[in-house]
Amino acid sequence: MQVAHNLAHAVRGRSKRHKMAVNRRRRPRDPERTREAILKAARTRLANDGPEGLSLSEVAHLAGVNRGTAYQHFETRDKLIKATAEWVSDKLFHSVFGDPATLGERRVEQVNVADLTDRLANFAMENPELCRIWLLQVLSSPDPTSDRFWKEYEGSTARFARTKLAQDNIDTEVLSVITLAGTFLWPVWARAHGKGNKDRRREAYRFTQECLRLCMYGSLRPEHYPGIADRLKSANSTPSKNPRS
Repeated sequence: MQVAHNLAHAVRGRSKRHKMAVNRRRRPRDPERTREAILKAARTRLANDGPEGLSLSEVAHLAGVNRGTAYQHFETRDKLIKATAEWVSDKLFHSVFGDPATLGERRVEQVNVADLTDRLANFAMENPELCRIWLLQVLSSPDPTSDRFWKEYEGSTARFARTKLAQDNIDTEVLSVITLAGTFLWPVWARAHGKGNKDRRREAYRFTQECLRLCMYGSLRPEHYPGIADRLKSANSTPSKNPRS
């Protein structure tokens, strides 16, 4: 009996070691791939539930890793949110502006405005969930102007406004907010998720066309609105105390 017991114990031990060896072969350690899987899961949760609905446990489960592994990569929930937001901002930056290393070589007068607007609109139509994450994170940030993509977008608009190509007295911060908010809302309105690639490109083109039209001509015929024209001419204009006046 003792011999049989020892034999069974040895067999179980070999079987356990064999399973462990197989698992190690099947799941080699790859910290970068694991980190990317966690960030991908975090992007999904952020897009669906926003920052308040994200937890490391749920993200770990969605990524297919244990909670301890998730905590090894991101010690706190806030660090995970910050890393995810930075990844999205970096993705936006590269898609719209290209390699950051080449920005210093670019003169703002030589920027193809139509091409840049097309890239932004197409990115939004192809990645509405990433744009949602960016908006939610910027809205919840104590300093939204510190975001990398925002700084380049508003900064490039400001540099353009200082050239002879621009109208006078442009408020570049307001203009940038209007443009980005509209760009990132349009895929929701146009139901990007329910469309194929060709339809998404067409919807992006529709949006770009109107953005360019507003940039070129505006929505009003200025000769019929002299009061508004006078207001825009003054860099020091202030709001009326009576909005209806």
